Amino acid sequence: MKCYVKSAVSSSSFCVGFFSLNENRGLGFLALVPVAAGDGAVHTPLLVRDEQGDVLERLDVVLRNIAELRKEVEELRNSLQHLAVEIVGEVRSHLEETQKVTRRRRFPFPRERSDSTGSSSIYFTASSGAANTDDGESEGGYTTANAESDYDRESERESEEGEDEVSCETVRTVRRDSLDLVTEDETHLMLDSSLEEGLGQLLQQADRLHDGDEQEKREGFQLLLNNKLAYADQKDFLWRLARAHSDMCDITEDADEKRSYASDGKEEIEVALQKWDRSAECHQWFAVLCGQLAEHESIQKRIQAGYVFKEHIDKAIELKPEDPKSYYLLGRWCYQVAHLGWLEKKTAAALFEAPPTATVQDALQNFLRVEELSPGFSKAGRVYIAKCYRDMGNNTAAVLWMNLASELPANTKEVAVSVSTINDEGK
Repeated sequence: MKCYVKSAVSSSSFCVGFFSLNENRGLGFLALVPVAAGDGAVHTPLLVRDEQGDVLERLDVVLRNIAELRKEVEELRNSLQHLAVEIVGEVRSHLEETQKVTRRRRFPFPRERSDSTGSSSIYFTASSGAANTDDGESEGGYTTANAESDYDRESERESEEGEDEVSCETVRTVRRDSLDLVTEDETHLMLDSSLEEGLGQLLQQADRLHDGDEQEKREGFQLLLNNKLAYADQKDFLWRLARAHSDMCDITEDADEKRSYASDGKEEIEVALQKWDRSAECHQWFAVLCGQLAEHESIQKRIQAGYVFKEHIDKAIELKPEDPKSYYLLGRWCYQVAHLGWLEKKTAAALFEAPPTATVQDALQNFLRVEELSPGFSKAGRVYIAKCYRDMGNNTAAVLWMNLASELPANTKEVAVSVSTINDEGK
């Protein structure tokens, strides 16, 4: 079966295109031929049969994709409508509650009558003794303005009822006007305020759980993970999320899980650093997670990570020089560099022109700086002070600082192991 379609070729002639319907292949396209060629013209197909099949299959794919896209757009439109309805409902509830509070506060204090018995008001025409409010006369028999007639009381009651009716109508009118006048910007401000308040409470809870035991650290990690969608663009949230990944890396036994937590945490804090490179906390936890991730790498990568660690800790101290956490981390770095093994030192010397250098004395100075800024900042800090004194041969000071460390709780396995090691060596 063939159908003819005219197609303009030039201003003076037309060509006819043929559509060929094949039982097996479906719709096919034949070449355009001039009308003047007559019925005897030979029609050669523009596409061979296999190419026609490919074109039809691609068209089917395009049509299916368009249908799926329309469906997704419709679902998105419906979800946005539901979200808008929820937002409007929350705003309306907030405004209604505000209006209720406003109405309750219309007379925040009880009325005080200027003609009370204890008043020296000019409405007292005369008084030679204590006032008597029962009959409206003073002890001396003179009538005062304190006396009220039944008509006055009825008038006041009716006046108050009228005020209540007017007030109710005013509240309803203001409520309608308020709903009409709430702009999109004001709605965003209200929502932002609510999110900010929720963020403050969330961060406080996360800090408390971070300072707790292993189970509380796990709860803190899950808490932050559950709220990532809402606060992923907040600096203070992101560095705490990275800190929680570091906590999970510390308390997890499996090596693969440790690597995974450290890697994921590093990715989170990298995002934060791209936006807030002036945040000391972001630099701190980037350094920590780089160090944790390097523990599972080769010697070369560990040494490279050491340079990165030192760079970011120095930056954190520059941004926040009174933060004891940064000095504690720098002390840890100095102590580890001072105790590099022979192979690590040779590798560093071969790979880098200026290999990292630090002494136990450098580490001790940083740990003592921590105690100066915040006495009892951490048990780990005091344990490392004891280690430094022990390495320097001052056993008396080492014992003193171990006793001071024992006064503080051990929140990490590393601290408990360090304490046990020093105690065993001291025996």
